Amino acid sequence: MTDRSPRRPQAFRLDDPDVVFAEEGRAAPRGAIVVTPTPAALEPTEDMPLPVPPPKASRWATLFWSGLGGLVSLGIGLAVSKLIEDLFARADWLGYVGLAFTAALVLGGLAILAREAFGLMRLKTLNDLRERAADAVAKDDRRLAEGVAQELLAVTRASPRLYRARTELSSHLDAIIDGADLVRLTERHLMAPLDAEATRLVSSAAKRVSVVTAVSPRAAVDLIFVLVTAIGLVRRLALLYGGRPGTLGMIRLFRQVIAHLAVTGGMAAGDSLIQQVVGHGLAAKLSARLGEGVVNGLLTARLGLAAIEVTRPLPFVALPAPALKDVASGLITREAKEDSA
Repeated sequence: MTDRSPRRPQAFRLDDPDVVFAEEGRAAPRGAIVVTPTPAALEPTEDMPLPVPPPKASRWATLFWSGLGGLVSLGIGLAVSKLIEDLFARADWLGYVGLAFTAALVLGGLAILAREAFGLMRLKTLNDLRERAADAVAKDDRRLAEGVAQELLAVTRASPRLYRARTELSSHLDAIIDGADLVRLTERHLMAPLDAEATRLVSSAAKRVSVVTAVSPRAAVDLIFVLVTAIGLVRRLALLYGGRPGTLGMIRLFRQVIAHLAVTGGMAAGDSLIQQVVGHGLAAKLSARLGEGVVNGLLTARLGLAAIEVTRPLPFVALPAPALKDVASGLITREAKEDSA
């Protein structure tokens, strides 16, 4: 009988010198692998994630929240004013005590507002750096790339772990380097240590979520722990890459992370690691609680990877982006060994 099973296509690398693209009027060398690109092959796929722009607030929503905030502020001001008048009516010393507490409240509120504004400005700076770095690589613009490197050096100046990397990068800024290569050099020097630490943070958070949700007796406890872990993970990643998010900054970061997951299909089970878990029949071999722990750990890992993409001030150009297997492989190591036994 003739074997009619479909043959697997030949695998090759595009950077192989034996691989050439078919062109009209040009003969391919003898022994070369001729590749004819199709329009569908040139379109972006899931392996080519598109940059996610920061979500833009609606004008009507901005107008609504501005009006609501103004009314609430006027109401609080009138209430405090009436309270101070009542205190002075009872006794002068009570009025002065009320004035002192009011001054402390106003001073603290101004400090909080200043911190929130600084956090939002820093997040905007990191987003602008990422977009400008992508433009510098696409256009090979030396001046734009040098501006990105200088600004990133200023952003990371407070990080002692990058002192040696900043010194080495500063010594190369006066050299004759193309714009795209300068961005790659900046990424290798400044982002490599931070990427390693970010991968460790995401992996640790995923393992904690997996263990806690596997032994927790209540679903409400699982939900609260996962939420708290996700908030803490996003905040630590933002601080690691130079962000200083406050409450409003964290809300904006979560919006960007969710938008990134929606665009890249982050919650879909399309990664090789998830396919490996499903293919090994893990759900049939583990208890229900342990299976829930593994799934929650994988979702936390996906959230952490999206947070890295959002908080990182440079796009992944010279360095590979961390994959799910890099941060969540420990969740199924033991189960994979059991399958092979």
